[in-house]
Amino acid sequence: MSKKQKYYTVWNGRNTGVFTSWEECEKQVLGFEGAQFKSFPTKEEAEQAFEQSAVEYIVKTNNRHTDLQFRELPDPKTVAPFVYPSLAVDAACSHNPGPVEYRGVDPNTGKQIFHVGPFQNGTNNIGEFLALVHAMAYMEKKGINYPIYSDSRNAILWIRQGKCKTKLKEDSRNAPLFDLIRRAERWLNTHNVENYTILKWNTEEWGEIPADFGRK
Repeated sequence: MSKKQKYYTVWNGRNTGVFTSWEECEKQVLGFEGAQFKSFPTKEEAEQAFEQSAVEYIVKTNNRHTDLQFRELPDPKTVAPFVYPSLAVDAACSHNPGPVEYRGVDPNTGKQIFHVGPFQNGTNNIGEFLALVHAMAYMEKKGINYPIYSDSRNAILWIRQGKCKTKLKEDSRNAPLFDLIRRAERWLNTHNVENYTILKWNTEEWGEIPADFGRK
């Protein structure tokens, strides 16, 4: 009798997503501090779980977590549903294009870790992209490696592609911003981005990302 197919959701690991074998999943989580993952019987269930908080899949029995292969998992009744420690990033742009700035925040305490800008004639997507690169470079400098939350699907995709794929044209007003973009792209091309965990912030369930500038 053949072994039944399983699908593995990895919320926190060297790479995140849905994997079709334990061997692939193990590569992402084995020896990774704070690894968070779980097996599912169908691909649909695994993909649905990946879009939600890992904490939602905790089953507690006698004060112990069961049915979930987790390390350092917080109790959802006492702490926020996101992974912690972590870093949240966001950007703000008055118009599109317009003055853009970005920052990184400790999502548990709300403390601002870094803030850059504003730069003239930019876009929100550019700011989100730069915020993610800045967060990775910051953690490298500090010798830490925490998950990074962003609410921008475009920025996360650009990081994976190693390039800021903005359609905005460079001009005299945004030249400093484009210089920063080129520096960020060089950083991505000279570092192993797979060593970092970037997670999509669940705005619908958790509210605005803690790094939000509150200008909506």
